[in-house]
Amino acid sequence: MVVLVLGLVLFLGLHLLPTNVELRAGLIKRFGGGAYKIGFSVVSLIAFAIIVYGYHKLQIHPGKNPQIWDPPVWARHITMALMIPAMILLVASQIPSHIRTAVKHPMLLAVKLWAVGHLLANGDLGSIVLFGSFLAYAVYDLISLKRRQSLGPLGVKTGTWLHDAGVVVVGLFVYVTFVLWAHQMLIGVPVVAV
Repeated sequence: MVVLVLGLVLFLGLHLLPTNVELRAGLIKRFGGGAYKIGFSVVSLIAFAIIVYGYHKLQIHPGKNPQIWDPPVWARHITMALMIPAMILLVASQIPSHIRTAVKHPMLLAVKLWAVGHLLANGDLGSIVLFGSFLAYAVYDLISLKRRQSLGPLGVKTGTWLHDAGVVVVGLFVYVTFVLWAHQMLIGVPVVAV
């Protein structure tokens, strides 16, 4: 649990940095925009790897991860359904499209859907800490973005209908990849028996 919490503190703490406009501006002024982005990305990847490793360890050592409640079987089906738009929105956050323009902050909506779905389907302490933390972060960050009137990394760029089609196709590809392979490989928990 310690490794998971350490990764969450590092990752979410770093991602809260942009909510403090003065601090972010000061770091960019001191180190430069490029160095800030590179540092942010590198630390994010390291922290994300720590989160995945910590959560994976809890899944393969259930004695260290107590079950708080037993989710009903139907919760897995809801989670599977929520992950389809979550993956499409995740892709939409990186590609200018009508989807991104309509949603405004698709990454945060994707994180909310992912977190809520996984909170429904998992009743162990590690899952509650992981998904609850991300859900709280996404709610806070969305409020912060609205206050700052921030448009996110893509700004006001809008895409074509072809971009929308690409977002959906890539999102579905990512979804299928996670269902059939990546979830088992990264987390140690199969989504479906293959």
